[in-house]
Amino acid sequence: MTPATGAPLGLGVLASGRGSNLQAILDATAVPGFPARVAVVVSDRERAQALERARARGVPAVWLNPKDFGDRPAYDAALTGALEAHGVGLVCLAGFMRILGPAFVRAWAGRILNVHPALLPAFPGLAAQRQALEHGVKVAGATVHFVDEGVDTGPIVLQASVPVHPDDTEESLSARILVEEHRLYPEAIRLFAERRLTIVGRRVLVR
Repeated sequence: MTPATGAPLGLGVLASGRGSNLQAILDATAVPGFPARVAVVVSDRERAQALERARARGVPAVWLNPKDFGDRPAYDAALTGALEAHGVGLVCLAGFMRILGPAFVRAWAGRILNVHPALLPAFPGLAAQRQALEHGVKVAGATVHFVDEGVDTGPIVLQASVPVHPDDTEESLSARILVEEHRLYPEAIRLFAERRLTIVGRRVLVR
């Protein structure tokens, strides 16, 4: 709960696809006493399964069509408008496939989380699991981090390791990492909502 009001922190989840991390967040926030709630889910894709997951829980689901906006700054401004209209205090990226512009990131600095299927700073960007397998690592994992203007370069909040098996495929490794993503993301949100995270340079201190 936010100390000032006792009300749960409003989350704005941005998603483009199936929304499995969104579902983990929805499930966690449905537990009595969890200090945050999903206030709105926004997608850049009209038929994203994430929007259906939101509607099934009675959460506002917003499709913002990129084609309706002239450029990225205009889209990002509309995105901010949708988030602010629903009282969002923390933005959670959950498979959102659009790059957020610098102005958006600056406006929400310290209030945007993302989950990535690798032990950052290793293997940022797309297909992290494939990168890990091609590199021959013995341990992969998941990272929840604050978002800055780089690609998966923001301060790290939580991480969990996953062993890489000799017979792993991209799909099998991804599935095991996803289990950790679903565990870590709600926990990072809880810590933020309880005001237990402090960013000091590149480090995130947890009280």
